[in-house]
Amino acid sequence: MANKARVATVWLGGCSGCHMSFLDLDEKLIDLAERIELVYSPIADVKEYPHDVDVVLVEGALCNTENLELLLKIRERTRFIVSFGDCAVTGNTPQLRNRLDVDDVLTKVYQAGPGSIPRGPEALEVLPILLPKVYPLHAAVNVDFYLPGCPPDPDRIFRTVASLLEGKMPELPPESITFG
Repeated sequence: MANKARVATVWLGGCSGCHMSFLDLDEKLIDLAERIELVYSPIADVKEYPHDVDVVLVEGALCNTENLELLLKIRERTRFIVSFGDCAVTGNTPQLRNRLDVDDVLTKVYQAGPGSIPRGPEALEVLPILLPKVYPLHAAVNVDFYLPGCPPDPDRIFRTVASLLEGKMPELPPESITFG
């Protein structure tokens, strides 16, 4: 195939379990590798999200300003965004932080705890600024497909990506994927 599809995966606020499930595709990864160019991923050494991405799987919730900036860039530069896993779809476990006062948590963990980080401008060099609440992806951008699961089943991931690469709507049971 001369023109391979440009595919990316992104890990925001979450546990990386969705990426582990993606890697659990085993030999199907070889099939995908022949059809795609992986242009951005935590498993690739690319620092800047590229332009003209065909499909991106975005794992994790929006927890901080760096997550939000990257997601806005992704939406601008990507044809199809797949909200990948329960954290991206609903906020899931990272959203448990929403019950807590962010400033209180940061003070107790980073200033009052062991190995404290300095206050003031130096702290901004170490930590991204937390959003007041944790949000699922669709709270900030239009999401094209939702692939729930904690983590999503590798076969569902493969069928979703393969269908999108073929220009088809993913053929999955209704409970497996929803459309934005």
